[in-house]
Amino acid sequence: MPASFEEFDDLAWDHGNALFLEWKKRLTLRQTYYDVAKKVEEHANSGRATKIDPPQKGAFNVYYRVHFSHGPKALIRFPIPAYFQYREEKLMGEVAVMRYVADKTSVPVPLVLYHGSAEESPGGLGPFVIMEWVENEGDLADVLNTPGLAYSDPPVLNPQIDPEILDEVYSQLADILLQLYACDLEAIGSLDFLDGDVTRDPVVCRRPLSLNLSQLVNFARVPDFELPSRSQTYKSSSEYYRVLADMHLRQLSFQRNQAISSADDCRRKYVARQLFRYAASRNRLADPRFDRGPFKLWCDDLRPANILVGRNNSIAAVIDWEFAYAAPAEFAFSPPWWLLLKAPDDWEAGLDDWVDKYEPRFRHFLSVLERRERELIEQGRMDTPHRLSGCMRESWESGHFWVAYAAQRSWAFDAIYWKFLDERLFGKNESGDLRERLKLLPAEQVHAMEEFVERKLREKNERTLVDWHAEPDARARASVPAAILDR
Repeated sequence: MPASFEEFDDLAWDHGNALFLEWKKRLTLRQTYYDVAKKVEEHANSGRATKIDPPQKGAFNVYYRVHFSHGPKALIRFPIPAYFQYREEKLMGEVAVMRYVADKTSVPVPLVLYHGSAEESPGGLGPFVIMEWVENEGDLADVLNTPGLAYSDPPVLNPQIDPEILDEVYSQLADILLQLYACDLEAIGSLDFLDGDVTRDPVVCRRPLSLNLSQLVNFARVPDFELPSRSQTYKSSSEYYRVLADMHLRQLSFQRNQAISSADDCRRKYVARQLFRYAASRNRLADPRFDRGPFKLWCDDLRPANILVGRNNSIAAVIDWEFAYAAPAEFAFSPPWWLLLKAPDDWEAGLDDWVDKYEPRFRHFLSVLERRERELIEQGRMDTPHRLSGCMRESWESGHFWVAYAAQRSWAFDAIYWKFLDERLFGKNESGDLRERLKLLPAEQVHAMEEFVERKLREKNERTLVDWHAEPDARARASVPAAILDR
């Protein structure tokens, strides 16, 4: 990871990994295989289970593939447990989104056969979902990846890729983005089934369970009671941007290890977050044209590695919808960060080099998107108001791409804020002195800064892992001081 970007709390990471390793012991037990096969056989309607493949691990889930005497194969997938991870909430949101996408679009998604709670879980492995297996030749990242990279290396777009292959891939990706963009939703939040009734259409009725929120719990140890309640939804983008800005401050406040490197580093991070909150509180982050919606279906983890392909690079299915929710329209307007396969905060050569490499690929993608829009409009398959290309171009050229990107990623926030957002939001700081920016903040926040810095330095040296939920006075001890949260 580039030095300019931040790291998760390594003790929290190790703790989560230890929980996973303990859970992993059950995955290959003979009885677990038997229970898994029986449960999938019960719901797959494909005859008798004849074979079960060893469990496979992804970033967030483990799955088994089950073969049958007749009919298609199926898989059963379990969210991986980590400390305070919202496994049931995550799984139900994904099931609801997949139902919604299947009903509202022609984007191919796996057919959900059944989902169940931890109480009925085979092998005691936790909540689960059973889906039809989608036959595939790999994923889209395999098609686009640079030849010669090791299997363990993160994929990077092949700089010598055939332009015709890229055109074909981009055209299919454009179709997916255009269909998701056409999905208008009435509030910001995750979809679910009201009262757990899966016979009803899914609706937005829960907090947006984003990838960043999950990471705040697992890798910054932000306690549940410091996050939005599970029933919280939002009727305006500006309100949600304020919530996202507050989450960045909570990440800095609660993460004890790897949160800061020095007193000056802490001050810069504190000031950046408070300035971002200041801008959010004055509605300077959300696009006023779309502040009250319509809101758009957005998936944090939509990327080529989660798009399965068949023969001739045709898309077979889009998978892994667990961090999908109704979001501000600006998220959907943003150019896809994954055109290079690697995110700007994972680019070893730094942000400037990422932009240099990204921009030509974005222009190429934009031309394909515009062409596809014209074709769909001529065919009567798309309305002109659902054109996405103009908004996407404006997002990149205005720099709002970086506002939306930084709002969603607490660990990428600081480098992006100082590189792309500070001057955009508050004008040029000729001296470069942090004290000039402090003049913009309320006096209470300025006065609280040094005490905050002292606390973070103590925590840096203590090297501990705190379980806030086990503390008898957790809320009193854990809460961010009121002066810091003043706007």
